Amino acid sequence: MGAVKRSFFLAAALLLGTAAAHAETFQFADREGIVHYTNAPTDPRYRKMAKLSGTQEGWLKVPPAAIASSSLAEMISVAAGRHGLPEDLVKAVIRVESGFNARAVSNKGAQGLMQLMPKTASILGVRDAFDPAENIDGGVRHLKALLDRFNNNLPLALAAYNAGAGAVDQYRGIPPYAETKAYVSRIIGILGGDTIATASIPSSTYRYVANDGAVVYTNIPPRGVVKK
Repeated sequence: MGAVKRSFFLAAALLLGTAAAHAETFQFADREGIVHYTNAPTDPRYRKMAKLSGTQEGWLKVPPAAIASSSLAEMISVAAGRHGLPEDLVKAVIRVESGFNARAVSNKGAQGLMQLMPKTASILGVRDAFDPAENIDGGVRHLKALLDRFNNNLPLALAAYNAGAGAVDQYRGIPPYAETKAYVSRIIGILGGDTIATASIPSSTYRYVANDGAVVYTNIPPRGVVKK
């Protein structure tokens, strides 16, 4: 995020006629599909953008996708922090649900980034499921409610997100649906879990920003940190 913000700051500076006109632009896409832009690459994955580098004109042509990606990451961060969920969990759900496609529609009618069914979206107060901010906030609230319902058991909450809470109640666990079992395993795998049986969200989750700007989630908060 820092690299993206720095790039846009320089682009704005160019509009004011500063001396940054000959800066070069670099980009890379991370595992979540988010595109990062910078003029000072610190990661070996960055590659120079031939068509958008070296001139003031090039800087002013940074594509809308760059802004969209930056905004999407910020929306995820805000929603996750607001409702007390790890950002990586929200990103993993979006990755599996829609592949970060805000216009995605499933064959069952689920819509948007977090694939909200129209009825669920309505209950959550989401007026436009294709609006990224509304969709993410609604989906995160829905997932948080499921975690609360299933005592912070992440596999059960994910199964309920995919197949419905009623199905989890009926089978007293992850329903024996191939799609649901694959869904849960895939998200747990993205998060680095070894087995879906032991994965869970701590009952008390804390969030704070470290000195280097990193957002940290933990069940053992540093001194003075207030529970979210």
